[in-house]
Amino acid sequence: MNYENILNQRIQSIQPSGIRRFFDILEEMKDAISLGIGEPDFVTPWHIRDAGIYSLERGYTKYTSNAGMAELRREIASYLERRFDLRYDYNGEIVVTVGGSEAIDLALRVLLDPGDEVIVPVPSFVCYGPLAQMAGGTPVYLELKAKNQFRLTAEELKSAITPRTKVLVLPFPSNPTGGIMERADLEAIAEVLKGTDIMVLSDEIYAELTYGQRHVSMANLTGMKERTVVVNGFSKSHAMTGWRMGYVFGPRPIIGAMTKLHQFGIMSAPTTSQYAAVEAMRNGDADIERMREEYDGRRRYLVESLNRIGLDCFEPKGAFYVFPCIKSTGMTSEEFCERFLREERVAVIPGNAFGPGGEGYVRACYAASMRDIAEALNRMDNFLTNLRRRQSYGEQ
Repeated sequence: MNYENILNQRIQSIQPSGIRRFFDILEEMKDAISLGIGEPDFVTPWHIRDAGIYSLERGYTKYTSNAGMAELRREIASYLERRFDLRYDYNGEIVVTVGGSEAIDLALRVLLDPGDEVIVPVPSFVCYGPLAQMAGGTPVYLELKAKNQFRLTAEELKSAITPRTKVLVLPFPSNPTGGIMERADLEAIAEVLKGTDIMVLSDEIYAELTYGQRHVSMANLTGMKERTVVVNGFSKSHAMTGWRMGYVFGPRPIIGAMTKLHQFGIMSAPTTSQYAAVEAMRNGDADIERMREEYDGRRRYLVESLNRIGLDCFEPKGAFYVFPCIKSTGMTSEEFCERFLREERVAVIPGNAFGPGGEGYVRACYAASMRDIAEALNRMDNFLTNLRRRQSYGEQ
């Protein structure tokens, strides 16, 4: 069998995630510390787990509505208004998905025709470009600048727009940089989009993890709600990664098309997870505040320590990642991460895994215990000290 001829050519052309190779190495090192995986170290709060358990005990194991349980969609609508001043109708403008990634996939598939361009600011999460390609679109990668704290500027956006531009991805707060877009930044972007038919796909999975200011959505801005599809979920805000619960909201015609695609491909999100998600939406605000406060302490400690040991790192204002520059070491991002992992048994992720704008940086996740973060920093300090000593003697 010639599988190269059998398999879809578009899928074959897409490279696997650059993150996975480091996780494969890490699996061989049982005593290594990982600051690589973007997953909360918190366990899902007990009252949320209990709601899922109770639903099983009561035998609530059947399919739900394709769009998700009406009770859950009502709670999501209430949460959005309460937390972000966003008003959406639970009946027709919100659909519950299997994680935020499914929501991104659905949005791109219903918006793109073959050849349409999708502007993807990078460095950013790894899925946007490949999912755009799988939908027949063409990703246009727009490199953000460290001097702007990896924010998208109006000038950068203008330079990337062509007559074929269909979608702008707004991946903020950002994985991997921790960068955010404040209201003034978004207003400048909105001004550029006026008079066009370009849609915004705003990935706001880290919306609850901002430090020192409240998150602002592009959908909060006057005139932008009708051109913005917003992705969110429970994984980061409520420590519910394994429950695979996300949701998407936006203009009724687009959500209707996404629901149709979801109906044929997935049918409905897991029922047990939906019952747990109702409890998270209804009574989880205190959990969010508690976890965010803990992340904030780790964030400040990590940034201060990285700068102290000689890796320049701007202060991230969102998510749970830092993105220090390692150009001073003379190594590529991949070389730095592989040597650091093998020599000091600490995993961080090369910045180039998140797009061409990430070369010369690494991503470290502070959704880990303070003990592990402190020990990882000690090992990084030792790694850099040994590296400088070898370089001073002309060694590699």
